Amino acid sequence: QVQLQESGPGLVKPSQTLSLTCTVSGGSITTNYWSWIRQPPGKGLEWMGAITYSGSTYYKPSLKSRTSISRDTSKNQFTLQLSSVTPEDTAVYYCARGEVFTTDAAGYDYWGQGTQVTVSS
Repeated sequence: QVQLQESGPGLVKPSQTLSLTCTVSGGSITTNYWSWIRQPPGKGLEWMGAITYSGSTYYKPSLKSRTSISRDTSKNQFTLQLSSVTPEDTAVYYCARGEVFTTDAAGYDYWGQGTQVTVSS
C-alpha cells in the first residue's frame, strides 16, 4: 500500500517561498509520476506540477515561473517550492501518485491527506 505524507509550515508570509515535502512509503519515487495538487478555499483541485520516475519535471504554465519540484531518492521524498507567494496561494496542498502522466487530478490514485498552507502577514 502506497502512502504519502505532506509536511511543511502551515503559515507563510507574503513574498516568501512556500516549501513542502512529501514522504512516500510502500513504493519508490523512481517509478510512476508524482505531483503536487492544491485546492484553494471554495475552489476546485488545481494540478501544479509533477516529477517523473526519471526525475523530469513538468509545471502548470501559469505557475512555472514560481514553482520548483525536486526529489531525494535516498529519502524517497519529493519537494515543492513556490516562490513569491500571495494570499491567493492559500490552499490545502496535496501530493499524489499517478501511474501515467496527467494534469487531471482525477488521474491520481494515491494521495496524501493534505496540508493547509495559509499565506498571511
